[in-house]
Amino acid sequence: MWSKVEKILKERNLTIYRLSKMTGISDNTLRNYRLKHSEPSFTNACKIADALGVSLDDLREDKNGNRS
Repeated sequence: MWSKVEKILKERNLTIYRLSKMTGISDNTLRNYRLKHSEPSFTNACKIADALGVSLDDLREDKNGNRS
């Protein structure tokens, strides 16, 4: 999921800090997702998708970790 989030952030010239403000999720938590220290909860995944204006399916990766 995070690779797709980072791609969208880059395309839109957004930072993790800005995404944090848009979602209400701490930037520290978002950085942990980026570093794969943890995975977002369903609620946080929804907040990220909503803030970016995409569906959860757009952020989904297949079982092998490949982008759909």
